[in-house]
Amino acid sequence: MLEPHYSRRKTRPVMVGDLTIGGGHPIAVQSMVTEETKNVQAVVEQIHALRAAGCEIVRVTTPNLAEAQCLEEIRAKTPGVALVADVHHQGSAIAVEVARHVDKVRINPGLFVFRKRVQRTEEYSPEEHAEELAAIEDALVPVIEACKKHGTAMRIGVNHGSLAERMLVTHGDTPEGMVESALEYIRICEKHDFHSIVVSLKASRVPIMLAANRMFAAKCDYPLHLGVTEAGDGQYARVKSTAGIATLLNEGIGDTIRVSLAEDPVNEISVCYDILQATGHRRTKTEFIACPSCGRTKFDLPSVFREVKAATGHLTGLDIAVMGCIVNGPGEMADAHYGYVGQAGGKIALYRGHECVKNNIPQEKGVEELIALLKSDGVWVEPSENRPNTRDELRVVR
Repeated sequence: MLEPHYSRRKTRPVMVGDLTIGGGHPIAVQSMVTEETKNVQAVVEQIHALRAAGCEIVRVTTPNLAEAQCLEEIRAKTPGVALVADVHHQGSAIAVEVARHVDKVRINPGLFVFRKRVQRTEEYSPEEHAEELAAIEDALVPVIEACKKHGTAMRIGVNHGSLAERMLVTHGDTPEGMVESALEYIRICEKHDFHSIVVSLKASRVPIMLAANRMFAAKCDYPLHLGVTEAGDGQYARVKSTAGIATLLNEGIGDTIRVSLAEDPVNEISVCYDILQATGHRRTKTEFIACPSCGRTKFDLPSVFREVKAATGHLTGLDIAVMGCIVNGPGEMADAHYGYVGQAGGKIALYRGHECVKNNIPQEKGVEELIALLKSDGVWVEPSENRPNTRDELRVVR
């Protein structure tokens, strides 16, 4: 059940600590702490909270060298967590420092070699392009060498909102500019025999994010980190993030994801897992199927559905359907492992796959009988024994 209907894009594997990104490995979930890095204990506590929620990769900001040096202590207090340092303006020296302590360094091509915006409109000459590329290489090579020395990966993280002025003049405010921005850095890395690269191409507008990732996926085999940046908060932020991330996952594109919310970062993790479960990549809870209810429904479907979910929502790997009537229920729940279907006269029927195993059950005993069926089939687990929140405990759909 819940198998993807497509092939995942083939990407090279990249080690981030003990975690492998790409290469057909499970899609990893990540987030970013919101505490200032100099507040070491607060950062450590937030990392542990994210880890407890199921986060597998955690990013910490390092805007200056002093905060970059805090990462040694943070690393020592967070063993087993894949740690990423986010490097900002003029980041070469900072990136070299953090490569000693973290599993991945994230650089932003639009900011790494900082150039003040001058609202330029005239095209860059070939000589000017060459000069800029030389400056990028001069700044990037020490980082490459540090990453190679310490076994640290690099994320080339392009943001639509922070493209370098040269890219804006040359390509416009476009997905093409985002992709070329990443490729310039990749070509320098490859020139110096460094390939432990993960790429992200993020935008706050979903169509831009989709176009950039599709374009890049057609050109390179480096793993992709997916996300819609600056999505906001609440329901719309979750819908917006899902529209971008899930669309690409359904096309086989994507190796690690982050849902960026203007909320407590712990809230991002459940959204990530819901996206991965809905797209058939990972199972972290029971998959429920339920009809929307109509005039044929033989019981109060919303309340019954809540009862079934409360009783069986911990059974990771099972598909359970709750259907309002016998007319369409058995056919529409055909992919479920078990079904709970309304019948006339205040009764319900229980199904195992396509087979009706018991009917004419009084509605008030329906959940009790469902649990009894699950126990008799040997698939019942007491709730306290099945609460997955780490990578090793999850049922992964490859």
